[in-house]
Amino acid sequence: MTHAVGTAAAWDALGGDPALLSRISHHTHAGALPARLPVRELAGACVGACSLAAAEFAATRTGRPVGDIQVTVDDATVATAFISERHLLIDGRAPVNFAPLSRFWHTKDGRLRTHANYPHHRARLRAALGLGEDATVDEVAALLAERSAHEVEESVYAAGGLAVALRTPEEWAAHPQGAAVAQHPLLEREVLDTAAPRPTTRPVRVLDLTRVIAGPVATRTLALLGADVLRVDAPQLPEDPDAHADTGFGKRSTRLDLGDAGDRRTFEELLSGADVVVTGYRPGALDRFGLSPEALVERRPGLVVASLSAWGAYGPWGGRRGFDSLVQVATGIAAVEGSADAPGALPAQALDHGTGYLIAAGVLRSLTEQARDGGSRVLRYALAQTAHWLLGGERGAPATAQAPAPVLAETESPVGRLRYAPPPVSFAGGPTDWARPPGLWGTDAPEWA
Repeated sequence: MTHAVGTAAAWDALGGDPALLSRISHHTHAGALPARLPVRELAGACVGACSLAAAEFAATRTGRPVGDIQVTVDDATVATAFISERHLLIDGRAPVNFAPLSRFWHTKDGRLRTHANYPHHRARLRAALGLGEDATVDEVAALLAERSAHEVEESVYAAGGLAVALRTPEEWAAHPQGAAVAQHPLLEREVLDTAAPRPTTRPVRVLDLTRVIAGPVATRTLALLGADVLRVDAPQLPEDPDAHADTGFGKRSTRLDLGDAGDRRTFEELLSGADVVVTGYRPGALDRFGLSPEALVERRPGLVVASLSAWGAYGPWGGRRGFDSLVQVATGIAAVEGSADAPGALPAQALDHGTGYLIAAGVLRSLTEQARDGGSRVLRYALAQTAHWLLGGERGAPATAQAPAPVLAETESPVGRLRYAPPPVSFAGGPTDWARPPGLWGTDAPEWA
């Protein structure tokens, strides 16, 4: 996969005009994001497609000819952005990105990875293993060393936790979920009705119902491009304030309990004025609140809904929770980047970041199409689909070229002085940074700006 080939594939999946691909210039750097798999190329392709979609939408809103579009993709800026959570400093302090129980473990028949960054996931993991709240890493390690990785995978999932056995790409391809993923495209696009085109005289309004990295990266990018983005979280679900500091640029953040009648009315008022809804919860998790894509569109015709999941909304794992690190393990990426005895990892959480830019690109392309043709649009993404795309690329030894120096910026914010990765999305006449830094999580009024 080269930059050009990857970008063309992403742009085709987005339904874009192939003639616009000639408007992209790539500044390549062989030392960026070194890996056996083509991570640098995937990252550049996702950002390139997103930048092109942003430039196309901007031209549509202003009436400029799309032939005047000029897009630049720089590997150094992209590589910095793809590890933005590692570059972040808050008053000089570096966040901790993984908790002690989020790691690889030896089992009696292989390797297993768990994810326990959030308190409720840690509690479920310990409960599934029959351990108390004060269980140590050594105690968990001793227990898992006597159990089967696949048995633990199933028992932890049944308890609502997160654990995945290490697989090779071949084992994943033979797994029913891997086979299901292989039958689906990189992303799915659907027009549900013939709703009238939306006016483009005000900023696009985005309801952000996402968490962790991929969804927040998507909405952070939409905020960069002028959208009024309001993130909505449930009060009972804790959020890592450092994660919010990384992905909260340009956005506002509020908390609503959709099980409360008053908060539900407030949400419906917000929905009535929204143009876009982005969701990042496992398939079916929001359905009880009437927040499936179809239900949202029924109440707000002309809406663009982007839905993200870890494994895809299909197959035997369609209802499972998941994160980038776990998808790398299940799909064989960790085995390719290391071995069965010493699994590795990508140089970035590239499935999260790459999918985030693809989500933003899909929303922007849908808004461009909606302004012209009308219709409600639904987009579906899965981290496992992005993994499948990456695994389909050529493999090789990690590049030996020196890594480019990170491209960083600093700003004051309500959470402290931030050192951060500036946005990699770039086109002629477009913004170069967010209009506002992240605020305190969940403290903004639940209203449109």
